Amino acid sequence: MEIPAINLKAIVLVHWLLTVWGCMAWLPTSYAWVNFSVFAIGVWAIAQRDSIDAVLMFLVGMVVTIVTDIVHFGIFYPINDFAAESGRNVFRFSAGMAILSLLLKPASCFFVYQMYRERGGDYNVNFGFITVSRDREAYQSIDQQEEPSTPANPFNHAQDSKPAVRTY
Repeated sequence: MEIPAINLKAIVLVHWLLTVWGCMAWLPTSYAWVNFSVFAIGVWAIAQRDSIDAVLMFLVGMVVTIVTDIVHFGIFYPINDFAAESGRNVFRFSAGMAILSLLLKPASCFFVYQMYRERGGDYNVNFGFITVSRDREAYQSIDQQEEPSTPANPFNHAQDSKPAVRTY
């Protein structure tokens, strides 16, 4: 099954719009600063189509905003509704858009990771004793096999003599 191609512009635009709507009523300015800073990196990734670093930084920023959004919702979600009916409606809309943005972020991270791989990015993780790497320099290509200088002699006998008897 092939992964559908999602445009980076669409990801940035959708999350930007949901963040703007999420900031309408109840979230603090730190929520806006974190998310809009990551969107600025996303614009950089859009502008430089060949930059691996821009996409990687956007991906890391999206993962960080998942954590910070959860913290913001946990701390700042009000226990009581707003007094006026219009205030409650704005709060519900704002909270719904912020939560929808949070729910879409893991899928967006997956698509941004695919873009990172398409641009030539490769992951190398080293935690000291655990190493995850995709270093393929140690592998020999099947297309360019080296020819042996002498013919292979599996029975280890001279070419002119009779074949030796193998013992099993």
